[in-house]
Amino acid sequence: MNAPATASMLRALPAEHRHRLMRFAREVSFPQGARLFEEGDRADRFWIIRTGTVALDMHVPGRRAAVIETLGHNELIGWSWLFAPHAWHLGAEATSPVRAYEFDATTIRSMCQDDAALGQSVALWVGGILAHRLCSARTRLLDLYAPYGSGSLR
Repeated sequence: MNAPATASMLRALPAEHRHRLMRFAREVSFPQGARLFEEGDRADRFWIIRTGTVALDMHVPGRRAAVIETLGHNELIGWSWLFAPHAWHLGAEATSPVRAYEFDATTIRSMCQDDAALGQSVALWVGGILAHRLCSARTRLLDLYAPYGSGSLR
């Protein structure tokens, strides 16, 4: 599997694993402005965006939430469902009407536990996205709040 870390599920997972997961997908929609989840709440599901955009944001005490990244077509919304304690690390809001595939986290974690190859594929896919998003969050927060010229991102 040589897909980039931020690849969509369609490119990141072997076809067999992708098809198994999609059997459990449920189509959902969210109006613009809907909150999908809040930091600290229980992470019991995740989504793959079909259409629309979703902003990931982070609570910043004494300020408005900082938008860390905006996600669109074929991107994963949510990774906290895979890692204990299964609580959201960010918030998410639909910035346009959104149609997505929704997955129940408990069901998918159970499938991954029962099939080591599937579990490894999902963990590598989600882990790659997590690493990318942490880097994006750091960069975005430095852009927003660090003093100008405060240093490089080493």
